[in-house]
Amino acid sequence: MRPVLWIVTPAVILAGAVTWHFGLLTPGPDAPKAKAVAPPIPVVADTVRLQDVPIYALGIGTVQASNTIVVKVRVDGELQKVAFTEGQDVKAGDLLAQIDPRPFTAALNQARAAKAKDEALLANAKMDYERYKTLVPKQAASQQQLDTQSALVAQYQAAVEGDQAAIDNAQVQLDYATIRAPISGRTGVRLVDQGNIVHASDTGGLVVITQVKPVAVLFALPQDRLEDVREAMARGPVEVIALKRDGTTQMGQGQIQLIDNQISSDTGTLRLKALFPNDDLKLWPGAFVNVKVLVDTRRAVATVPAQAIQRSPDGFYVYRVKADGTVEQRPVKVGGSRDGISFLEAGLTAGDRVVVDGQYKLTPGARVSVRQAPAGTPGTGTDGTPAGGTLTSASAVSPA
Repeated sequence: MRPVLWIVTPAVILAGAVTWHFGLLTPGPDAPKAKAVAPPIPVVADTVRLQDVPIYALGIGTVQASNTIVVKVRVDGELQKVAFTEGQDVKAGDLLAQIDPRPFTAALNQARAAKAKDEALLANAKMDYERYKTLVPKQAASQQQLDTQSALVAQYQAAVEGDQAAIDNAQVQLDYATIRAPISGRTGVRLVDQGNIVHASDTGGLVVITQVKPVAVLFALPQDRLEDVREAMARGPVEVIALKRDGTTQMGQGQIQLIDNQISSDTGTLRLKALFPNDDLKLWPGAFVNVKVLVDTRRAVATVPAQAIQRSPDGFYVYRVKADGTVEQRPVKVGGSRDGISFLEAGLTAGDRVVVDGQYKLTPGARVSVRQAPAGTPGTGTDGTPAGGTLTSASAVSPA
């Protein structure tokens, strides 16, 4: 048998080369697939801004009336009239009560009658004295008679002066029978009812009047705050804000009046007193309040929402959004935080954007899809844009 000859044409060679080439480029079933590009991570970011940050010292205090008066009777007698209503606002000099004035009116009239009698005796003694003065030179009367008459005139003059003192005393007693408000304020519960016999020796009094406009707050601060408060007072009046026990609802604004002259050795605290106008009567004597004392104001410091601050074993950091859409982990030095705002002493500058939500998904270098923090976030304006100016008390900062 003759062997078979295979004739390979150029077309066949070309077809084989193409098949071999594309077979090498086409991945087989076991070839590794190309890695897909991860989509950007959605986050919420806010802008670092410069603000004037008030620094407050925090304490707890008690509201006290600026004046508290226990109105007591000063003479004995029947309480004929009670002229005030419990809880009524009174002004200094307003009538509060009336004690039966008749005994005191009689005593006053008696003192006036005694004075009139002694004045008549004095007038007669003076006329006799003038007669003796003319008779002595004529030896119609002795010098002894003149001297005796002179002494009698002095005696009656003293009696008249004593009578006037008795009149003044009787008038005072009569005035005490009419009880008036010594200060302006608010009356409390009536302690004695009309018709009772009252005495100057009674300990309970008639009513208690408290002055609530203005009102005082006595509070305590840690002793370490003494120098801060003294330096603030040296610069001028120191603002004090009283808050409800929730720590956010403002009750009033006042000023420090004094620093106590000693620090409590039992608690290590310093007592201070502040005075509040209290025109709206939100502060009531006896109530407990939280107190914020403005001891300093940091000017133009970098602030961020507090939720942007993260903690690591090495300290605080934030995720800063870079211009290329990635994030970096930036260490920061936090000066303090309060009410959703943190101010920074180092690490960021105004205009930097930091992540405030979504940090748990991030790693350094991750690509992000940024959404602006919504309006109302602490540190932003009503439209979500950076807010300028001084932080209000609602977003005040205290040292960390």
